[in-house]
Amino acid sequence: MYFLKRLFFALPLLLLISFLAFMLVHVAPGGPFDRERKPASPEIEHQLQAKYHLDEPAWKQYLRFLGDLSRGDLGPSLKYRNHSVNDIIAQALPVSLVLGALAFGLSVGIGVPIGYFSAVRRGRWQDYAGSFFAILMVCIPAFVLAPFLVMYLGIRWRMLPVALWGTPAHTVMPVIALGLFFSGRIARLMREGMLQVLRAEFITTARAKGLSEHTVLLRHAFRLAILPVVSYCGPLLADLLTGSFVIESLFQIPGLGTFLVNGSLNRDYTLVVGLVLLYAVLLIGLNLLVDFAYVVLDRRVKYA
Repeated sequence: MYFLKRLFFALPLLLLISFLAFMLVHVAPGGPFDRERKPASPEIEHQLQAKYHLDEPAWKQYLRFLGDLSRGDLGPSLKYRNHSVNDIIAQALPVSLVLGALAFGLSVGIGVPIGYFSAVRRGRWQDYAGSFFAILMVCIPAFVLAPFLVMYLGIRWRMLPVALWGTPAHTVMPVIALGLFFSGRIARLMREGMLQVLRAEFITTARAKGLSEHTVLLRHAFRLAILPVVSYCGPLLADLLTGSFVIESLFQIPGLGTFLVNGSLNRDYTLVVGLVLLYAVLLIGLNLLVDFAYVVLDRRVKYA
């Protein structure tokens, strides 16, 4: 029942998000054709505005947008001629999905073990090394790490291609730049979660019953300690799957992040609103999965 309620309230929330995004891009200064060469006559300019219904009031344009949206049509792109927003999403989403999924897997695959062993070996060299790694990765943003990777792995050592997208080798540097940055945050969350759980009374009771340390740590402590990581991974995965515009811009990757930035700069109203809606749908859906994961991992959690 709880999840059905969340899905029910998600619809008006998406409607509100679409309205705010639509109005905000329309009140921004400039228009989608400002950077183009001026038409030869006012009549041609008027026809261009009328073709995309830009001569109508904003509220009427929004109602027209909702009518198209009800049919699954996000409308035409105002800058990429002969391309609809659906076509652009279908072209760019697989690229961002691959990049985001690989970066997410790398960040979790590195951050969770480091945070786990840092907490288990608290006060030892493993703890200091893991904490140093986590702080270092948090302090070095992806857009700072990426140029160093390009300089050494791409230009100086010529091990990997420096830009574009197409082969597995093109994914290595952007995935490393994104994955390492978020692995530091995941490692810190995992360490703090483990330390908090290890101080709980039920852990002391489990040890007093004679359970092995391996069983106590993995079967009892780990299930609860990873909950903060699960909460963080929901929005993180939505962010990664919709594209990191900085990394995609640096490596010239044709993903959703690149189109979102270009659409914002070019006042491509339909494209921006469509991508914002896509991000909102992913964020709401992944947060629902996080809530479901909480129930699976911690049986004490009950949703009304």
